[in-house]
Parts: sequence; C-alpha cells; structure tokens
Amino acid sequence: MQSTKRSDIQLRAINLEIDMVLDSPSAVMTHLQSNPLRLLIGGELVEGGQYAPVIDPATATECAIAPIATATQLEQAISAANAAFPAWAATATKERRRCLRVFAEVLESNVAELAAILTLEQGRPLALTRVEIERAAMLLRAMLTIDIEDEVLRDDEGGRVVLQHRPLGVVGAIAPWNVPIGLAVPKITHALYTGNTIVLKPSPYTPLSTLKLAELARDVFPRGVFNVINGGNDVGAQMSTHADVAKITLTGSIATGKRVVASSASTLKRLTLELGGNDAAIVRKDVNLEHVAPALFGAAFVNSGQVCMAIKRMYVHSAIHDELVERMAAIARDTPMGGGFTPNVKLGPVQNQAQFDSVLSVLKETKADPRARFVVGGSAVDKPGYFIEPTIVTGLTQGARLVDEETFGPVLPVMRFEDDDDAVAQANAGKYGLCASVWSSNIAAAQQVASGLVAGTVWINRHVGVDPLVPFGGMKESGLGRQFGKEGLLAFTETRALYCPPGA
Repeated sequence: MQSTKRSDIQLRAINLEIDMVLDSPSAVMTHLQSNPLRLLIGGELVEGGQYAPVIDPATATECAIAPIATATQLEQAISAANAAFPAWAATATKERRRCLRVFAEVLESNVAELAAILTLEQGRPLALTRVEIERAAMLLRAMLTIDIEDEVLRDDEGGRVVLQHRPLGVVGAIAPWNVPIGLAVPKITHALYTGNTIVLKPSPYTPLSTLKLAELARDVFPRGVFNVINGGNDVGAQMSTHADVAKITLTGSIATGKRVVASSASTLKRLTLELGGNDAAIVRKDVNLEHVAPALFGAAFVNSGQVCMAIKRMYVHSAIHDELVERMAAIARDTPMGGGFTPNVKLGPVQNQAQFDSVLSVLKETKADPRARFVVGGSAVDKPGYFIEPTIVTGLTQGARLVDEETFGPVLPVMRFEDDDDAVAQANAGKYGLCASVWSSNIAAAQQVASGLVAGTVWINRHVGVDPLVPFGGMKESGLGRQFGKEGLLAFTETRALYCPPGA
C-alpha cells in the first residue's frame, strides 16, 4: 500500500474545507460513506475483520459502520508496536517532540472534519467538539515543554550517579466514549513522548473520530509506533493480558479498572487508571449567588453530566440552599437541548442506550424515595434519541443511590449542610476521590475546608479542567497513578540508577 505524504494530508484538509461543509448529520454520514474508515496497524490502513454499526445518540439510529479488529489483527498491532519500539526508544527526545508537534498540527488543520464526526457519534454540540479537538492539541504542545531527560543525582569523588527514565515498551491505551479525542490524545502523548510505542483502542460507541485521526496522522510517526484498532471489551481484555504489552492506560469506570487490574496481574503490567468520580462541590453561605449559580450549573451539566470530573453531588449551606437551587433550576429550564448540529444548542443527549437506561433507572428509583423533591426535570425527553432533561433533586442523604453512585448523566442531587465539618464529612463519604471543589468568598476559610477533602484535585471557586503541567488522578477507588505533569509522564517510564566511577 502506498503511503500518504504529509503534504497530501494538508492538501486533503484544505480540499475538505473548500468542497464540503460538514454542518449536518446527513453531510457527515455522506462523507463517511465516501471515505470508509479503517484500522491503523504497522503504518498500514487495513479493513476490519468485521464491521459494527455506530449509533447517532441524537436520533438513536445508525449513522455509520466501523471496522472491528479481530484477535489476529490485535496481535499484529501489538507485534508491529513491539518491533518498532527499540528504534523509537533510541530516537532523540528532540525528534520525538518534533513528531508530536506535527501530530498537533494534524489535529489543528483538520478540526472541522474531526469535530463534525465527533458530534455525530458522541452527540455534543459542534462548537464544543471543536473546543475538544483544539484543546487536545494545546494539551499536547504544553506537555512537550516538560523535561524528561536523565538527572544527575551525584557527581563527586565517590562517582557519578545518573537517574535514567527508560521507556517501558508497548503501551495499550483504552479511551472512553464521553470525550474520545480529548482523552485519547494525552494517552498518545504520554506514551510516545517518553519513547514507548502504542496500540490505542477507542470505545466502540465512539470509534469514528479516533479512526479518522489515525488515518490523518498515519505518516507522522515511523511505522508501528502509532497503531489504532477498534473493538469491544474482549479486545481490551486481550491487551490487558498480553505479555508484550508493558503498560495499560485506561480512562473508564471503577468496575472496568478493577477488571484491568485483575487481568494484568499475571504480567505485572504498569497501570495508569483514571476511573469514576462522584465529585462533590461544597458551597458556603458567603458566596455571591448571582455569580456562582451559572458556574455551578456549567460544571455539573457539562457534556450532559458525562464528564468524570464534573460536579455529581452538591452540598449547600442551609442558609442559601433554596435560593441557589431555584437559580440553577431556572438555568436548567432555559438551557436549549438537542442534536449537536442544531444552532444554539447547549446540551446534547446521553451518548448510548446502555447509559440512557442506567440514568433512567436511577431516576426511577429516586422517584420512589419519599424524601426526594424533583425541582426541575426528572424524565426522558419525548423525542428521538437519548435525551434526558437536566434534573436537580433535593431532599436526599447518603444512602440514596443518586448520592452514593456516579450517575454520569444530567442529574444533580443537592444536599444541605450546617457547618464546614458536616460538609466535609458528607463529601468524603463513599469510595470515590477524584475531584472536589469549595465555593466561598472567604479564600482562607475555603482553603481550610479544602484541606480536609479526600480527592486528587481540589479547586476553590471553580470546578472542571486540567492543567497539562499539573498531575491529575484519583484517590481511593477513583484511580491509580497520575496523568499530566512530569509525574504523569514518568509513569510511562521505568526508573534506573546508573553508577559511574569518578571522572566518568
């Protein structure tokens, strides 16, 4: 198969902008039918062993088909990555950095196409999927500023000791359906910048944009360094047990993370797991309600609540509870919901049937609880697709499923508290520990509250967002290890101490 040159990639992007405006589901579907997607294995774009439908969550109907990798094709991808590893590991950091900068250029020059495909398969409004692609490129570039070179720990009459950071080998990366490109690109960057090769598996619910990215970036890296396959849980399980996969990086549920830990134990794989987050926000009585209500709503209902770090529980001081709830409910009533290609839409659907059913199950159980008060929402929208009204529920306490579990949909329970210690105790209850936030006009008091929260990230007067230079990850059952920052990058390496004689 003849390879595509970098200039051809750029020209294709330019021609797409000129010849086709991808501003409707039908336009994107036609584009995909004319440009069928394939797997990327060892630098070659190959047909899948079989094909599976991809569902548009805004209509609950098939919008495309995606190739599925066979077990043999996964073996081929891992073999290609394994064969490419020695040369890529020996490649100078400067050259790996250059390749990744070209990868960022591919993202930026093809943002219109990638965002349109992403909106079709994931459901989020087009303006927001464009932001996802652009931000992925920004995160990538920022991470390349982090120094991962060897460190001299000692150089004296006793000798010279160098701390080396050696790449691990083949990284198996498993990305989720809620933010497909935004969560895949950092995994690619972590793995390749540190000298590893990668086999990336997107979610079978949202494989299209990732497969398109693989096609566009086919010639950015040497053959075998970057591989993209597609498939279900069986493919992920095969990667987790494979002897030639040195590390698994996963963003997913706690249940999936536990399965990966168990299946990877036989080979003692290195793991970076970013898992569920039933994130708490504590709102003290001294806040400016006019300012915080929109910010809290946005942080709770971003991507229709389908973000691991979104606010999933809110604890509000009793003195302001009712007013804040009513302000947020008013925002919910005025927030337009619909398909991602519809102008001015702010909230899209739940991404897939299984998650839609799960959220509705939680709502049904909550409605049976006599304590629960549905201030706004509470039902599926009477239209095609997986739409659920933005919902705010009060009156619950710990022990209710909506409070204790991560619903991962547009549903927010709001609880009362009387003092800071009470709020911290409620927020810390349960198995989750990904993120939390404290909202207050008294920063010193907010810092004191934050110091008691058990979470990997705690914000004051904001919630949601990562800094690529700052480690991110969860405590308790919300994950293992960290992504981003130097700590996140070095988790994709093995530390080795090299002792040299004096004068070396």
